[in-house]
Amino acid sequence: MSIRIIVKDPDPVLREEAKEVTKFNPNLKKLLKDMAETMYDAEGVGLAAPQIGISKRVIVVDIGDETGLIEMVNPVIVEQEGEQLGPEGCLSIPNLNGEVMRADRIVVKGQNSDGEYFTVEASGYLSRAFQHEVDHLNGILFTDLAESIYDISERPRKGGE
Repeated sequence: MSIRIIVKDPDPVLREEAKEVTKFNPNLKKLLKDMAETMYDAEGVGLAAPQIGISKRVIVVDIGDETGLIEMVNPVIVEQEGEQLGPEGCLSIPNLNGEVMRADRIVVKGQNSDGEYFTVEASGYLSRAFQHEVDHLNGILFTDLAESIYDISERPRKGGE
């Protein structure tokens, strides 16, 4: 496993529609492990392959609850309902956050690293994280959807650092 470099906006890979994964092999398993390690190292809650410069439909999500790490290949949101307005940030857009309207509850269908299909029902923060990462696969950034955007670079850090 290794930590990958997170690409930053305006890197063009962030605006591409990522390609569907058709080969389920050891390289894909390594990519998923590297993505998870990179996400944890950057203290994020989700990461899409385009964020490390790879235009493939692969995401990892871990919001820090009992659900734990979810790895998903070729994710598609198949159901959504309700609305929630809340803050979002992005590892590819440092120092900016925004208020984004998202569905409150979703069902996501995708594949695991072996190509087997599974679904995840998500609400609240987990729903938001999935929608954010799936948007990355379609070349959409949270700043495209935000009702307001604000700079967080001046905010005090934990422990006053």
